[in-house]
Amino acid sequence: MNKLPSWFRQDIPDGEVMNFRRLLSGFNVHTVCREAKCPNITGCFKNKQATFMILGDACTRNCKFCGVSKSEGAGLIVDKDEPLRISRVVEALGLKYAVITSVSRDDLPDGGAGMFAKTIELIHGINKDIKIEVLIPDFCGKITSLRRLLGARPEVVAHNIETVRRLYSGLRPLADYRLSLSVLSKIKELNPAVITKSSIMLGLGEREPEVLEVMKDLRKHGCDILTLGQYLAPSSGHYPVREFISIEQFGKYRDIGLGCGFKSVLSGPLVRSSYKAEEVFRELIYA
Repeated sequence: MNKLPSWFRQDIPDGEVMNFRRLLSGFNVHTVCREAKCPNITGCFKNKQATFMILGDACTRNCKFCGVSKSEGAGLIVDKDEPLRISRVVEALGLKYAVITSVSRDDLPDGGAGMFAKTIELIHGINKDIKIEVLIPDFCGKITSLRRLLGARPEVVAHNIETVRRLYSGLRPLADYRLSLSVLSKIKELNPAVITKSSIMLGLGEREPEVLEVMKDLRKHGCDILTLGQYLAPSSGHYPVREFISIEQFGKYRDIGLGCGFKSVLSGPLVRSSYKAEEVFRELIYA
């Protein structure tokens, strides 16, 4: 599984992309685009789109598929100026829609929810009409953390299920399938109006009936938007790709997902959690 299908070919970064990278570096902000080695980085940066990553660049979880640096939590700090720098980047770029995610920080009592809220509040302080999507860790299921996050009024809250239940113990030993579903349910209970979202990676060895089971579970727990994309190993030391999913199969999953009742389903090889995030949000709002 070393040879990539032709649809993964990407453009070489041009001057516009390099300028965007320099801008981000100048503000000293992290993006999951770079840390997780997203295949869409050139196209997104060219369009001045990025998913900002708060709470540093080291994660306390040990998921086998993720390219983000790992840490057990010892010695990690919280950069309290990070939300301000991100808000200034959003302002400098003139963004109308900002996407914010984070590493998992199990060493923090609130899991980092307060930093999410502070970032949202500072961006809204620049312009209250800027729409914000957050992609959150599970906060260990703490209801107080979810309340703090939702109190800052993001428009979309995403939490990724990532893979099928059977593969969790091998791929996500510090995560829990049922807990992730519970997080999505609690978000809806606390604020039924907020849009919820989740994502599944394919090509990890899952079977079609298992993918359908995840879709049904997500819908039962109030998930509104689903994205499905092809897993790509960040390096030879990560979990290997077991299969490249065909374009036809991605189309089939999209149709099945819509049949399950999701408001929107994005399904394709290059689809990622925040893929076309602003476009999907605006389609739902103005439908």
